[in-house]
Amino acid sequence: MLRATRSGVDHVTHVVADHTLLGRDDELRRVAIVVGNARNGRGGSLSIAGDPGIGKTSLLTAATTGLTGVLLVSVDGYEAESTMPFAAIQRLVLPLRDHLAELPERYQQALRVASGAVSGAPPDRFLVGLSVLGLLGMVGQSVPVVAVVDDAHLLDPESLDALAFVGRRLEAESAALLFAGRDLPEYAAQMAGVDSLRLAGLPADAAIRLLTRSLSEEIDPAVAIQVATATGGNPLALVDLADELTVGQLTESSLGEEPVPIGRHLESFYLRQVRLLGEDVRLWLLVAAADSTGDLDLISSAAHELSLSPEAADGAEAAGLVELGRTVRFRHPLVRSASYNAAHGRDRRRVHRALAAIADKTGLTELGAWHAAKATLGTDEVVAQRLEDVADLAAERGGYASRARVLVQASALTPPGPRKYARLVSAAEAALAAGTAQLAKTLIDEIDEDALDPVSRGRLAMLGAEHALFTADPSVVHGCATLLDAAALFHGEADDLEQRALLKAWECALPSERLTVGVAWTDFGERLGRGADVREGAAATILRALSALVLRSYDEAVPAMRDAVAAFDAMDAEDMLAFGHSSIALTTALWDLEARHRFLERWAAAARDAGSLQQVDNALWVLSLTETVGGTPRRAVRYMEQVRELRRAIGYDAEHVVNVAVLAWSTATRDQVLALTEMIHAMGFGGVQGSAMAALATVDLADGQYDAAYTKLKPFVDDPFFHVTQMMWPDFAEAAVRSGHAAEAQEVADQLESRARVNGSPWARGVAARTRALVCEDAEAEPHFAEALALLAGTRAEVDLGRAHLTYGEWLRRRKRRKDARAQLHAAAEVFAGTGAAPFVERGCRELEAAGEPARAATDGHLPLLTPQERTVAELAAAGRTNAEIGATMFLSPNTVDYHLRKVFQKLAISSRRQLADRLGQAT
Repeated sequence: MLRATRSGVDHVTHVVADHTLLGRDDELRRVAIVVGNARNGRGGSLSIAGDPGIGKTSLLTAATTGLTGVLLVSVDGYEAESTMPFAAIQRLVLPLRDHLAELPERYQQALRVASGAVSGAPPDRFLVGLSVLGLLGMVGQSVPVVAVVDDAHLLDPESLDALAFVGRRLEAESAALLFAGRDLPEYAAQMAGVDSLRLAGLPADAAIRLLTRSLSEEIDPAVAIQVATATGGNPLALVDLADELTVGQLTESSLGEEPVPIGRHLESFYLRQVRLLGEDVRLWLLVAAADSTGDLDLISSAAHELSLSPEAADGAEAAGLVELGRTVRFRHPLVRSASYNAAHGRDRRRVHRALAAIADKTGLTELGAWHAAKATLGTDEVVAQRLEDVADLAAERGGYASRARVLVQASALTPPGPRKYARLVSAAEAALAAGTAQLAKTLIDEIDEDALDPVSRGRLAMLGAEHALFTADPSVVHGCATLLDAAALFHGEADDLEQRALLKAWECALPSERLTVGVAWTDFGERLGRGADVREGAAATILRALSALVLRSYDEAVPAMRDAVAAFDAMDAEDMLAFGHSSIALTTALWDLEARHRFLERWAAAARDAGSLQQVDNALWVLSLTETVGGTPRRAVRYMEQVRELRRAIGYDAEHVVNVAVLAWSTATRDQVLALTEMIHAMGFGGVQGSAMAALATVDLADGQYDAAYTKLKPFVDDPFFHVTQMMWPDFAEAAVRSGHAAEAQEVADQLESRARVNGSPWARGVAARTRALVCEDAEAEPHFAEALALLAGTRAEVDLGRAHLTYGEWLRRRKRRKDARAQLHAAAEVFAGTGAAPFVERGCRELEAAGEPARAATDGHLPLLTPQERTVAELAAAGRTNAEIGATMFLSPNTVDYHLRKVFQKLAISSRRQLADRLGQAT
């Protein structure tokens, strides 16, 4: 047998007591390695998947039985709890509750709310997962902990998502997570990213040995091979066939050469056993199977409610179908299935009514509603309302996937009419909130829109648009118009929903921009203004600012936009979570670089604190995108690495995640980026295509390809889109003046200066001064360069500062002032190297050589020895973040952050964060 030890895994060469594990040495070793790593502070996880009877539970039991010096925690999945959000998490945390107080308060609160112990803001399942990760890390500091989750496919989806999240992030904790579940596509999808072991049938020799050991007499080897082949080496099938059939019957049986459907075969076998029992025993087994929680007291009470004899339970145990203790455990899940399926429908409904009555008496509201639904034939509004109440409870605990499932049941039990479809609308909303986009779409397609009231029709329209945004569907081009229709349906009925729909319409217009279908922009701006008047508050202030941006001249719009900036500054985390996305356009329109970054970071932080990883993902994407205009490529890449880290944490493929505008900064990928932009444009994402083309044009300027940059930017400048196009003006002016279009360059420079005077932004004024220096007469340029350098110094617009040094140095070189030129060009090279602006580094080096000095290799803090994850940890640590803050940012435990930092220090031969900051060229 294999056992985990402090030094790893020892292989003990004696016969495994459980014969169903014959030939499983390699599989046992895989499990034991995970357990051994937990002992050594190298936490990990393993998901074991396979068919019924394949030996998953036996494998886990063999690998964990008899462990010493380890805290073993076990959780089983139950069908009756599959719609009770975080039910499994509650049972997992219970034996670890003494360590809860050691967690940060928000993690404690998330676990308490998820378990229903206290009321509070519904926690996202991934925040709960991060809390469990922290809890296991805390416990592991005292004693290694191994958590075993059996029948994981039956867990409620919130618990399974949270635990899978934990499994993906265990790296440097004295903890291990072992899962066992059915080999089902939906289970595999939820466990994506967790190391997996698919358990197949026993090898032929082991299957034959198991069969012969289980028989009371010898069997012909040829027959044994045939039986082993027919069962696919399924251990339980082999053992139960040996129990049921004699050697003669096996020899004469009709088992063919091909494997039989084991699940159906075994269930039929157990079904025959159940039907041989007395009526009271069969009915008791039905109660136990229908309950599926294993609670012996509840089962006994329900059996008493049905006037069953107390001896019925003993009869079921004597038949070898269950084991009785503090709980009821079936011999195998297929025994439970057979016990349930052997009964007539009327008996099943009678049993569920009894279980519902007992659950209600004991205050088990959710369980009672579940059984009441199972006991219902046809429709029943009373029971449907009970389920809706349970769904509301699920939402309070952050269980949106469970809420969706329960509301689907409630809708099925609702008599035809508006209420039936309104519940499906609510179910689809919950499904989308849980990230199950396909379920949401399926539910949307089932809804009869004509049967809905106006508010529900508006909610349905919003759902369609939000689904398109969430899935990046080409129908997003219609999203803005759809949301305006939704706002019209809400008008006079639900003011908050009307304003939310209008803000979402603006958000929906940004990815498509000029490709938006069915919207006249003037009408849109007026509608935003009217929406602001229906109800005062933060939403109204933002709507007025957006309306002004669309309708008014720039100088007239600025006061309203500044009012909105003040409103964002005054928002708490909850409001920032709701409105943060709207800050992008308004701060960009104002050229308020510091406010834009501040609000986006607050939006991301609020989303992290709430555990809303979909919003975190969105915020990080936007942060990465905004760094390509008014920031640095290096920070843009860092934010994209955080996006990838997040997606790895939640089980998505992260290796091919790209931000096209960021990718455009690499000259090696220019052809691929051009191909991507064409595809993106064809899909309707005009805004995304525009940002990528603008980035490509910037790189063209770095390469001296001024005609190419002009050609790329000209269509966008000629067809302006609100706050977006002005960001292209500086590059367009440089491209135009250097490609023979001086008049156009002058016009854009004038517009830039006009806006800079109105908004007063140092960034806008600095970029406008640099642009003026490029388009004016050579003799007049120097004061403008000096002004640009003074204004841009100290802002986040580091690449723009570098470009001011560069263009000033180029001007000085042309004026034969080579010494002054070299000083500016060296300054530019250092800025570009430090910001990761590789194309401009190359241009700066060329200019230095032209100025008579070989370019020095600039130090940029780039750390090629480090993995992307280590580099991100290093940059955050150098910026002064604590391990806990880095962990929250990257969805890691503080232990794992410490582990990565130790590796960074070792690789770089340093010993402190200050040395790390110096190495990266950052201030701590």
